[in-house]
Amino acid sequence: MTSPGRTERLVLPGVLTAEQAARTVAGILATQRTDGAIPWFRGHHLDPWDHTEAAMALDAAGEHERAEAAYDWLARHQNPDGSWYAAYADGDAKAPTDRGRETNFCAYLAVGVWHHFLSTGDETFLDRMWPAVQAATEYVLELQQPGGEIGWKREDDGTPVNDALLTGSSSIYQALRCALALAEQREEPQPDWELAVGRLGHAIRSHPERFLDKSRYSMDWYYPILGGAVRGAQARERIDADWEQFVVPGLGVRCVLPNPWVTGGESAELALALWAMGESERAVQILKWMQHLRAEDGMYWTGYVFDDDAIWPQERTSWTAGSLLLAVAALGGDEATTTVFGGEHLPTGLPPDCC
Repeated sequence: MTSPGRTERLVLPGVLTAEQAARTVAGILATQRTDGAIPWFRGHHLDPWDHTEAAMALDAAGEHERAEAAYDWLARHQNPDGSWYAAYADGDAKAPTDRGRETNFCAYLAVGVWHHFLSTGDETFLDRMWPAVQAATEYVLELQQPGGEIGWKREDDGTPVNDALLTGSSSIYQALRCALALAEQREEPQPDWELAVGRLGHAIRSHPERFLDKSRYSMDWYYPILGGAVRGAQARERIDADWEQFVVPGLGVRCVLPNPWVTGGESAELALALWAMGESERAVQILKWMQHLRAEDGMYWTGYVFDDDAIWPQERTSWTAGSLLLAVAALGGDEATTTVFGGEHLPTGLPPDCC
């Protein structure tokens, strides 16, 4: 099992001790296949976004070789158009189970690669991964719409789905800024990406009508903040406006209204968003509340139906554990994690020349 000595940076009173953090990291490592793939749990599927989130948690815990193996898996199995499929059975690259190619899934590689580089300073890794990041970013931007938002995906036959998701586009906003940071590190300017970031950020901040209405989902509430497009007074107003709808005191964050179901991933991500907007005390409180989802093996149940007092579904996912570790890492001041989620040192792109 991972040594508690390697997870001292992940200690947060009332949330994790070093020993508890070590068990959680060990749980993610046990889920990872020998080829580097990190499915939700063994026997379930892998999707590229959650795979990357779990890899970032490994870097936050000092497990750099295992995180690198996860990124190498993505580089080896990238489609010729720069994408990945939405799901692979148990992380088997030869067994895709959803052949759609979702833009936010593909973009997130840039966040993970920049996080790994900041964690390790490994220029060789950056050079090796740059072609994959570049190809994925170009794939994503092919689906940017005239209003700046990013279309959701391409179907298996290549048909674009141009409807945009606010959560997905907010995640892509963070990813594009990390891609620009990687380009700056390599001294390879990407002016088209800068324009795309500016247009996307404007759409997220000012044009909710350009996105499908998914306001029942808590992710659409906090993701513009988590992705870095919304900050300051606008972020505080956004959080306060729907706090009582989505937050269940003592339990965590609802996934979707009006269902009596709190979920670990959304709780940890809200905590990370709260930290990013300077609300660390509220962030810690949310993480404390979600500890009722912690299992004996150090992993976290996906969710809890409080009307029925029932854990549901009966699964402990690598990405739920990963999101918790990343939130704790940010609160603890881990430099790589604070950089990619705080956003102060990420490129902001160019302002749009129209509205």
